[in-house]
Amino acid sequence: MNQQSDYFPVLGLQEFSEDQSLGCNLLFNELHGERSIDEPHKHDFFIINLFEKGKGSHTIDFIEYEVENNHIHLVFPGQVHQWIIEKETVGYQLMISRQWFESFLPALRFSISYYQSHPVITISEAMHQLLLYEFKAIQSALSGENIFWELIQKRGEVIGLLISKSVEGTFNDFETFNSNPIISKFLHLIDEYYKEERSVSFYAEKLSISANYLNIVSRKNLNASASSLIQDRILLEAKRLLKVSEMSVKDIVYDLGFYDHASFSKFFKAQTGMTPSQFKE
Repeated sequence: MNQQSDYFPVLGLQEFSEDQSLGCNLLFNELHGERSIDEPHKHDFFIINLFEKGKGSHTIDFIEYEVENNHIHLVFPGQVHQWIIEKETVGYQLMISRQWFESFLPALRFSISYYQSHPVITISEAMHQLLLYEFKAIQSALSGENIFWELIQKRGEVIGLLISKSVEGTFNDFETFNSNPIISKFLHLIDEYYKEERSVSFYAEKLSISANYLNIVSRKNLNASASSLIQDRILLEAKRLLKVSEMSVKDIVYDLGFYDHASFSKFFKAQTGMTPSQFKE
């Protein structure tokens, strides 16, 4: 379904592997010193960044986050990101293939939409030490001649569980995303159908509830109407395509299901205060 990945500079895991012939599902990197990603881009794999010491900024889907000590930063497949990390930084990075990511997801325990809303997590020193142990164990395992991939995969799952333990109750909207199954299912459906389906009634029918009730649940839990959540997803994709892809505005208009340039421009300006061309530049 999500064909928009064709329009971006999408970096695959093999592009970061020194041995191109090696079938690889996980890579480990050290993040020491100054570095920057000047051009926003996206990956087809999952990234976990563990910062022991951090200074800088990391922009994920057009929201800027600080890079600080004892931080976890998550970047999901398909998200657009860029960063500027200063020389004081000491950190570690795991890149997990799309295939392994699918089996890794249950270890995160909570909905993807929750983590995407909170991709930066401040952890305790004790939790940092637990995570660092697992990161270092993976680094050591990858340096051996006969790599025990199954063990590495299980260590990745332990890291996912530790991250879950860190976020539980950390953010004040935790219950919102994780106590009401309708919300997480609704957000998942939006991600799947937002290009073709704008009506609240379509999603309500998929959820076997009335459109009115879906609106009530959305307002109660996320303080937003069901229709505005659909519009937010369209807007995010419009920003991604305008900023990162090589597509013309005309092509983006039709890719996102708008009738014409005028209706897209009106929608985009109402949401951002800028025309699509102004945002693109």
